[in-house]
Amino acid sequence: MKKLLPALITGLLLSASAHADDNPVTAEKLSESVYVLFGQGGNIAASVGDDGIYIIDDQFAKLSDDIKKTISDLKPGSAEFVINTHHHGDHTGGNENFAKAGAHVIAHDNVHKRLKEKHGEGSKFLPRISFGHDLKLHFNNEHAHVVHYKHAHTDGDSVIFFSNDNIVHMGDIYFNFGSLPFVDVDSGGSVDGVLAAVDDVINQIDDNTQVIPGHGPVSDRSGLITYRKLVQKAKDVMLKAMQNDASLQQVLDADPLSELGLKYAKWLPKERVTTLFYRSLK
Repeated sequence: MKKLLPALITGLLLSASAHADDNPVTAEKLSESVYVLFGQGGNIAASVGDDGIYIIDDQFAKLSDDIKKTISDLKPGSAEFVINTHHHGDHTGGNENFAKAGAHVIAHDNVHKRLKEKHGEGSKFLPRISFGHDLKLHFNNEHAHVVHYKHAHTDGDSVIFFSNDNIVHMGDIYFNFGSLPFVDVDSGGSVDGVLAAVDDVINQIDDNTQVIPGHGPVSDRSGLITYRKLVQKAKDVMLKAMQNDASLQQVLDADPLSELGLKYAKWLPKERVTTLFYRSLK
């Protein structure tokens, strides 16, 4: 028995350590009241303060409990509001779970429309509050300005400006991987809309602004400018390849984006990016 005790104790310690670290959602503090949560979907912003808790995006349904635990570790309680930056499932997959826990989902009218098409009228995935151009959420000593940017990543994108904390959450208008964005043409997205949205945000922030992208690490104004130049360069080389009414296949064969020397994700290979840019710019 004495020989078994050390092994047993070691096993228990290892087990406890594993369980302590098995939460796939981590939090990074950006200010006294705003955190960014990283997991397996779009980046989440959490506002935590005297008035309570609200979050921006909620990743996948399977992560809801992990997200709730991470938030409760910051402040006991549950989210009162969930703001969706757009309708994609890696940003809205937890809507139903958070709604059942008492949260009210907020999003642009087009997000409500697209989620209704997917989940049906009356679904808890749908926003309870939707808006046209913009709205403000006065909560936790902050005036979060939620602004719609049309035909950018999708037709329902929102960017959230935390004026007091000098933080902005851009959703998937900004992919911070040193790569090109997913322009969801079938959901009303466009290359020119992405550029216009990024330009507008750049003009509103300063060098001290913390910029939360839809995916990737937290960035700043300089990083956003670099991203803007990359998207513009991709647009330029695509337009050059599309001259003389070139077909999609001709452009794919010419492989114009190769000169940028970028790496591509498996779910968004270069051929798909080229096709989406072509369809948007055509």
